[in-house]
Amino acid sequence: MSIFGNIMSAIFGRGSGSQASPGGGTSAPPSGSASQQSAPTSPQSTSAGSAQAGSAARPQEPVDVEAVLNRLASQKKQKLDWRHSIVDLMKLLELDSSLAARKQLAQELHYSGNTDDSAAMNMWLHRQVMLKLAENGGTVPDDLRRVA
Repeated sequence: MSIFGNIMSAIFGRGSGSQASPGGGTSAPPSGSASQQSAPTSPQSTSAGSAQAGSAARPQEPVDVEAVLNRLASQKKQKLDWRHSIVDLMKLLELDSSLAARKQLAQELHYSGNTDDSAAMNMWLHRQVMLKLAENGGTVPDDLRRVA
């Protein structure tokens, strides 16, 4: 699965009534989740990232992305600034946040900038991930989707 697909699964698998496991660990996504099925995608969703990113199924009900991420953050001992940092967002979701993983995510989302400028790439990635989550059925606050 794509890195963006993993991000969607980690968030959408915990939304719409799903709860994260009490210990703060990752629980298996429910049956029929984005990681277990591919849904036909509309032209809008395939343009939302790569074909792999668009293959993740949309949730049946909108998922409050902020609520899911705040709930996960409250279960962590480490303070993670997921609202501003793609690295912290990926750590919160227990995904690989290495530079190589972020460069792969940038490729999936069609980043056209210089991937060696990690600060610019990271800011672009965070904004794009929030936009793509919103395009794929997530409820994302306006301040997280706004172009800086």
